[in-house]
Amino acid sequence: MLLSRRAKLSLRTVALLYLGLMLLLPVGVVFGRTFEHGFGTAWAWMTTPAAISALWLTLIMAAIAVPLNTIFGIGCAIVLVRRRGRLAAILDALIDLPFVVSPVIVGLALTLVYGESGWFGSWFSAHGIQIIYAPAGMALATVFVSMPFVVREVAPVLAAVGDEQEQAAATLGASGWQTFRRVTLPSIRWGVAYGVVLSTARALGEIGAVLVVSSNVAGSTLTLPLLVYQRDSQPGSQTITGAYAAATELAVISLVVLLAMTVLAPRRHEPK
Repeated sequence: MLLSRRAKLSLRTVALLYLGLMLLLPVGVVFGRTFEHGFGTAWAWMTTPAAISALWLTLIMAAIAVPLNTIFGIGCAIVLVRRRGRLAAILDALIDLPFVVSPVIVGLALTLVYGESGWFGSWFSAHGIQIIYAPAGMALATVFVSMPFVVREVAPVLAAVGDEQEQAAATLGASGWQTFRRVTLPSIRWGVAYGVVLSTARALGEIGAVLVVSSNVAGSTLTLPLLVYQRDSQPGSQTITGAYAAATELAVISLVVLLAMTVLAPRRHEPK
């Protein structure tokens, strides 16, 4: 049944009000509270050694997790779409694990496995390698929580394009790598790009799992989301301003990621 013009307008109004109250208003408050004491004060908080280090560590975590998950995601999508079977079905179910498991549980699991008294932690400790409460553990947590995005974006595109071109390339004598580089990858490039953007957004904003495996030491194991959490937990109005300043940095980065998603979304659905 078709909706009337008035019903459509009402639904759109309700949706806009909901988005405004749940998204735009909180973000606006964050920006307002950041600059309520002037740009200079906010900039001073954004350029403290702890804030600069936290920003760089956040970008480093994303720079580690996203390429790894991109490589894994493309390979996994090929297995899921081109190699159907019991193993693929099990893998398909496991891919969604980061969606259904709380990030805090992920951090706890990593601690039980790689902590000093964990399954592998004692071996790493004996060789002078610290995983938990170190950047390595934070990278593992970030990789885990951002793992499914590239897979879930590439697999539908790969299924839609089919394998006729790949079979034709193989018939003409192309190797597996040549077929992938010249046929498969170009056909799924926008799905890969969109998955990379989503994975980047998840990696940049992760706090739950990273909080458990981080020692929260400024300049060492403190990311930007953890800096917001740390400053917000400390008393004092100036510290709260610092928390809003760090949150604004995250918001700006998120807006850049959102812009990238907006640009890539139409191309992702282009006919091949």
